[in-house]
Amino acid sequence: MKNIKAQDVCKIFQKGQEQLAVLGPLSFEISPGEFLCVLGESGCGKSTLWRILAGLEKPSSGQVYMDEEEIVGTDHRRGVVFQNPALLPWLTVEENVALGFKIRAEKIPKDLIQETINLVGLEGFEKTKPGNLSGGMAQRTAIARALVSNPEVLLMDEPFAALDALTRLRMQEALLDIWNKHRTTVVFITHDIDEAIALASRIIVMTPRPGQVGCIFQIPLAYPRLRSSTEFLHLKGIISDQLIQSFNDSKNSMQAFTKA
Repeated sequence: MKNIKAQDVCKIFQKGQEQLAVLGPLSFEISPGEFLCVLGESGCGKSTLWRILAGLEKPSSGQVYMDEEEIVGTDHRRGVVFQNPALLPWLTVEENVALGFKIRAEKIPKDLIQETINLVGLEGFEKTKPGNLSGGMAQRTAIARALVSNPEVLLMDEPFAALDALTRLRMQEALLDIWNKHRTTVVFITHDIDEAIALASRIIVMTPRPGQVGCIFQIPLAYPRLRSSTEFLHLKGIISDQLIQSFNDSKNSMQAFTKA
């Protein structure tokens, strides 16, 4: 397993004649086998950071390294799961899971494909096409597609946001089961405080745009985590207060800038 290091990462988008700073500067490290949640309000740059970690986007300045190697593009060592499953509708579950091997013109390891489908609880649905899957089953397929290449890092951008509440809870439990079995490094983007506390070994709370590292919380709670417990609710209160404080600080800075 390898660690990831972000160093002075910034992202600026050109919007007409103006430049829009959406991210950074921010620096942090991710340890091998860690389940890291990046938490922040909508528009704070979480998904932009995720795309940079995945190699889908280049930072305007700064670097991201996987061990000592700079991330400059996509790599099957970093599996990605999008907000929507992004399955090819004309392919079956097993064909979608095997897609990476086909794109790389590699021999498709049928036993591994089946093992991964079983791992995410989709045995019996191998020949099913996405149109006949529930939202949760489609996202399980997307997770299997990311896991089947045995990535060293699994990058997930709000993968359960579109699911109903009950399915979302089940998917969180399924993801934790997979993580406990394989200890793949996970970077999970979310704006849901409960989800972050339930899943993460560590949480990075981002400030409003341009997103920076506001604070970092190590989560000491044992798995599985009872959301009604005193410890869980106490942590939720602390993190909620931090998000509110970051928002207020950002608002006050903007007002001061406008008046200047």
